[in-house]
Amino acid sequence: FVQRTEWSLQLMTQRALEAESNVEKLKQEIFILQGELESSKVENENLRAGQMTDLGAVKHNINFALQNLHKIITGANWSIRQLVSGAESLHFVAEVLQSTGKISEVEGEKE
Repeated sequence: FVQRTEWSLQLMTQRALEAESNVEKLKQEIFILQGELESSKVENENLRAGQMTDLGAVKHNINFALQNLHKIITGANWSIRQLVSGAESLHFVAEVLQSTGKISEVEGEKE
């Protein structure tokens, strides 16, 4: 009975030592994983900050493009007004020339 108790005690001691060894290994693994988690958190925050910066840059570029587009539209409108005004002037000159031609015809018929 004593031998059996000693054997059980040795077996329990061996299991306890193995369990302690496993606990130490798990503690080390937890420590490593916590370090990786912290690194991942920092990397995640950096990526989010980078996205905000990228979004800010995109927004700035869009605003810049819109400002330039408005300038181009204003210039195009001015050019269109100039073309219409020039066409009206040419139409007026054509009417004057046509009237002058009719006057010349009438004077030619009188002579």
